[in-house]
Amino acid sequence: MTQDGGPSLLPEGPLLAVHAHPDDETLSTGALLAAWAHRGQPVTVVTCTRGERGEVIDTAHHRTGLARLEGDPRALAAHREHEVATALDALGVSDHAFLDTVPAGPPVSRFEDSGMQWVAPGVAGPGADAPATALSRVPLDDAAVRLAAVLRDRRPAVVVSYEPRGGYGHPDHVRTYEVTVRAVALAADPAAPVPGEPWLVPERWEAVAPAAEVRAARRALAADAVARTLAHDVGLSFPDPDESLPPVAKDDAGLAGAATVRVAVAPVLEPLLAAMRGHATQVQHATRVAADGEPRDGLLGWYALSNDVLAPVLAHETYVRHAPVGSPR
Repeated sequence: MTQDGGPSLLPEGPLLAVHAHPDDETLSTGALLAAWAHRGQPVTVVTCTRGERGEVIDTAHHRTGLARLEGDPRALAAHREHEVATALDALGVSDHAFLDTVPAGPPVSRFEDSGMQWVAPGVAGPGADAPATALSRVPLDDAAVRLAAVLRDRRPAVVVSYEPRGGYGHPDHVRTYEVTVRAVALAADPAAPVPGEPWLVPERWEAVAPAAEVRAARRALAADAVARTLAHDVGLSFPDPDESLPPVAKDDAGLAGAATVRVAVAPVLEPLLAAMRGHATQVQHATRVAADGEPRDGLLGWYALSNDVLAPVLAHETYVRHAPVGSPR
């Protein structure tokens, strides 16, 4: 079953989005958050870490003056707290929490960014300097019981996060998926050591992207005259539309038989781009297709991360829907 359309076709009730780092809420689910909030429905975002080990963009063509923050986890964390607040304000979301601040479960100091390193082609692992408090290394239930407490308190109609491989394999994304699935089960279990009344989440959604749409948008991006000029002038590159895609991209076989929902990005494109710009240490050159140009092949705009590779803004966000199995409400 596919549900495709605007905000009026989204389910009624609260939405809760669970993400690994500041900026993930915007890059993975920004249109969904903005569309849900635009209807006046409650939206909560839970961020599991503060992105302490992220890279910082500070170049001649994207001057932030913040290069000093890279390698200083606490200082970068404090700055990224501000960035996520700015981005969520652009999306129309006011309810936000960092997971380690939720008063449930055993005491913890912080859940920290694990960093990452490639351990095999297409497979990421925690960074070599990841501490014991890194999200990917803390006991699963130390994090999940806190998220379960938020689920019982907010009682969402939908919980959204990543697909099982975390979108592209980042260990914190994978762990966030695991924490989300476990928290949904704990929230529904009357015997679980979680404050509040049990709550069985009606639906859990996973952010994905149809591979054919990703490839088509990449080709359109490389053909766009404005994007090509930008890339030439500031030294950006284009992604190869024919290369192997990250796990977030699903081919027809991967989506066969899945219940999906698609959120149109165009109606909320401006707040989405504004939210991207709010994450200035992480995202650069967030731009819409020229106003006098016709979006084609699902390309609405583009942005780049610290790798200096342009990425397309697709015309739709796509989610696979799951009905959680658990105790009845």
